Order: sequence, then structure tokens, then C-alpha cells
Amino acid sequence: MKKRCFWVSDDPLYIEYHDKEWGVPVYEDDRLFEFLILETFQAGLSWITVLKKRENFREAFDDFDYQKIANYGEDKYEELLQNAGIIRNKLKIKATITNAQAFMRVQEEFGSFSKYIWEFVNGKPIKNSFEKREEVPATTELSDAISKDLKKRGFKFVGSTVIYAHMQATGMVNDHTTDCFRYNEV
Repeated sequence: MKKRCFWVSDDPLYIEYHDKEWGVPVYEDDRLFEFLILETFQAGLSWITVLKKRENFREAFDDFDYQKIANYGEDKYEELLQNAGIIRNKLKIKATITNAQAFMRVQEEFGSFSKYIWEFVNGKPIKNSFEKREEVPATTELSDAISKDLKKRGFKFVGSTVIYAHMQATGMVNDHTTDCFRYNEV
């Protein structure tokens, strides 16, 4: 039996996410945006809640197409508020639209969002070596700095905890615990 990180339940969706996606470096802007949106909606909730609704989010938000999302008007906003398949939080839906616009401004300035975000870790993942659950932080000085910079650029719902979760999900940091079979694989 494979040993996994402490947070993985026996839910097959969670296991697949942990085994195939979590902590794997993501450099494509489309995928970085998707994770940013999912982490935004996860704020204050469990990740499994968002994971179970991921396909609904994908459908509701035009396959996470930030160019389309940046141009959502009041009609689309109202439609999203009525969509029972997603998390219907007014502020988070508004933040998604705002963040799509800010995302594109970052792309204009840096050439890509990937180039911008990965520069914070000099282009390569930070490999931590945590053995126990208690050692894994919810925030770091780096996530504080990224959060502050994103807020300055107009992003919403990008507190340090959300950003650290984004860093973990997109492989900017490898926070698989040392006893997890994925620790040396990513």
C-alpha cells in the first residue's frame, strides 16, 4: 500500500488529485489561472468540496478561459449566482472576473503569468522536507510577499493562505511529506 500525505482521504478523487496533480510544477498560464480560481473558491472551505465541483466550475467558467471571464457582464454574473453546481459566493464570483482582468495585465507586463509567478522561486520548485503534518505551514514569508504583490496588482481573494495553497498545488513548493511516495517523484 502506498503511503500518501496526511491530508488525503480515501476518496478516489482526492487520491487521484494527490497522486497525479498536487505538487507537480505547472508552467502553463491556463492551468495556473485554473488553480488560482479554484483556490479562490476554496478559501474557507475544504479542498475536496472544490475538487468535487471542479468540472462544474470548468463548465460554468468557460473552461477557465481568462480572456472570456475578464469580459463577463452582469448577465453572466447573475447566471453564475444561480448555478447550483458551483460555490455561489457573490464576492468570489466577482473576484474571479477581477482576477482574470488582473491576470491579463500581468501577462502584458511580464510576457506570461508563469514568468511572473515562477520568478518568486527563481524558476524552480522549493523542495521542503516536512516529516509531520504539524511542520507543513499554511503561509510563509514568500506567500506573504506574493500575496501582497498580487493585491497591489488588483487581485482579490489572494491572501497568504490561498497563495501558499496555490504554490503547493502548482508545484512551486514540494510539500509532500518525506514519507509520501510522491515526495521524490515531483
